[in-house]
Amino acid sequence: MAAELVRGQNHPLPGSRLEIRVSAGGPVMAGATLGDEDGRLREPGWIAHPASPRLPGLEVSRQAAADHRIAVDLEALPEAVHRVNVLLALPTGAGGPLSFGATAAPVVAVTGPDGTGIAGYTITGLGTESAVVAVELYRRRGAWKVRAVGQGYAGGLAAMLEDQGLPRARELAAAVEEAVASGAARSVAPPPARTGGEDRGRRAAGDRVRLTP
Repeated sequence: MAAELVRGQNHPLPGSRLEIRVSAGGPVMAGATLGDEDGRLREPGWIAHPASPRLPGLEVSRQAAADHRIAVDLEALPEAVHRVNVLLALPTGAGGPLSFGATAAPVVAVTGPDGTGIAGYTITGLGTESAVVAVELYRRRGAWKVRAVGQGYAGGLAAMLEDQGLPRARELAAAVEEAVASGAARSVAPPPARTGGEDRGRRAAGDRVRLTP
């Protein structure tokens, strides 16, 4: 049975290959930053985001969506990496809510690659924040754990990246937001529901990604 975490609580990770599953009340951008032993984000190349979704051991979605599955292989991360921060941000200029306080609380689940639950965390208590560090995977004495963080930023993605020490954070945040907007523009709207005796089922809107072997 998966552990249900509260803010600040941690839980051991039993294996190196994981999925981080996110369910939100509406479209959000999902990304991840890598940190060294001091938790420092060394360079823009240590960020996985819609404009650059793949890093060694990590892959995120190219688009904003209400549901995400982030693929993680801890053994494939660079040796200098000791932390992986999973980030969520509301897309700008999309006509949606401007803060997490205006939408349903995001839910994060850490699972094995087969979907077996390891830990879950519902990010409550957010108000004016439009970006949040959801959970952190961290390595200590050779073992990996997950910690429920839930640290929000009213200044959005740019403020979050600045807080992690990234130079020119606002430029990168703008590039990420532009990539999200471009992805939304390219998205194909689902077909209308069928009528009569035809099938009325709809496909789920989730966005699943997997690491390339």
